[in-house]
Amino acid sequence: MHISKFVTPEIIFGKNAIKQVGDACLRLGAKKVLIVSDYGVANAGWLDKVISICKESFLPYATHIDVTINPKDTDVVKGCRAYIENECDAIIGLGGGSALDSAKAIAILATNGGQISDYEGVDKIEKPLPPMIMIMTTAGSGSEVSQFSVIVDSKRGKKMSIISKTLVPDIAIVDPLTLVTKDSSLTAATGLDVLTHAIEAYVSTAATPLTDVQAKNALSLVSKFLRPSVASKTNEEAKEAMAMASLQAGLAFSNAILGAAHAISHAIGGKLPISHGEINAVLLPYVMDFNFIAAPERFSDIAAIMGFDLRGMSEREAGNASIQFVRDLAADIGAPHRLRDVGITEDMIDWAGQLALIDACMITNPRDVNLEQVKTLLKNAL
Repeated sequence: MHISKFVTPEIIFGKNAIKQVGDACLRLGAKKVLIVSDYGVANAGWLDKVISICKESFLPYATHIDVTINPKDTDVVKGCRAYIENECDAIIGLGGGSALDSAKAIAILATNGGQISDYEGVDKIEKPLPPMIMIMTTAGSGSEVSQFSVIVDSKRGKKMSIISKTLVPDIAIVDPLTLVTKDSSLTAATGLDVLTHAIEAYVSTAATPLTDVQAKNALSLVSKFLRPSVASKTNEEAKEAMAMASLQAGLAFSNAILGAAHAISHAIGGKLPISHGEINAVLLPYVMDFNFIAAPERFSDIAAIMGFDLRGMSEREAGNASIQFVRDLAADIGAPHRLRDVGITEDMIDWAGQLALIDACMITNPRDVNLEQVKTLLKNAL
């Protein structure tokens, strides 16, 4: 019998779930928390909301909101300094993937010391981390439930994947109402990241029945609700569905890992300040087509979940239908179609390919990949 593991935090899901953050911190024994966020989240009013709840709970706090898109090791050092100087003993991450990944990395440095690059790879963290409570404000990264932290090494211009079960937060708070302050372009980019998480986790070589159920439900929800979520900030049904999709896709990829689309996206995002979701949106159809021969039955499943009637279809036809569905969805919500649309040029292909090959996500891609094949994928997507 095959034995598999599935890690997850305590999850608090639902409208106004954010109000639970004070009680969540106190249940974990927090005496003073560092709230890690960014200026976009602060300007949307969510930082003030969390601060107000901390005050109501008589919970002292400090803040660190100097987090950038594709967060850097320098951001983490600043956050660690804030944690230590303010004598904090717990961390609240508030925001999208950048803020939550930064919060996790700050927790690593605050308790384990050294440089954040020391922890690149799998299971490099030796000492326990402080209590971590993550509040998702974008339906995208899944970082609130994952064992990942992705941080840019500013010297090497490389996104480092730090993977460890100790990075799984203690409590994840998912409040769909936080999504109503996102604009349509961010909703589109993060939603396509959810789609990529679900598909790559489902075809991953590390997929299990436990991850499959999460990936399939996330895929079903994105297929149905991403368009209306992009179309309207106030469509609460769509926001709740996308929040659940992000959560479930996060649980899936945290345990099954990902594949070539994320490996290449990490390579590009380490050197250029481009939205992770936008890069994935362009790459995903090309990677799906490349990976088809490794798992044709899985791509047929994906087409069925997307709503296609597979009667009379070959596996290849079903795979093509799923790929076209992704292209049509991205086009409908205004996502970029080509890598050149997000600033990638032909002279970047060689270094991006080399970095992608050594990314941890490439290990679980269902089809073996060499440098020439990665470069061909990039050229086709250019």
